[in-house]
Amino acid sequence: MKNVKNIIMRIVAVFAASGLSVIGAGALVGISTLKAVVLAGTLGVATVVEALARFFLEDGKLTTQEINDAFAKVDKRNKPKESNES
Repeated sequence: MKNVKNIIMRIVAVFAASGLSVIGAGALVGISTLKAVVLAGTLGVATVVEALARFFLEDGKLTTQEINDAFAKVDKRNKPKESNES
């Protein structure tokens, strides 16, 4: 349950970080600010949810490392760690 709460809160943070990063970009291409924020936020969340789903499909569970790697995909400051598995 602790992981679920952590994932939900981090997804909210992804939406905010992705959405707020495009505040001015929408105006440049003729899209309203609200639509640009919602689109960017949704795309960031979709990236994370897809990664979590793919990790879950591998073995039916999510490790802390897999969760962190999924969120690292949308964090420009943090890159996912490479797997050393052969």
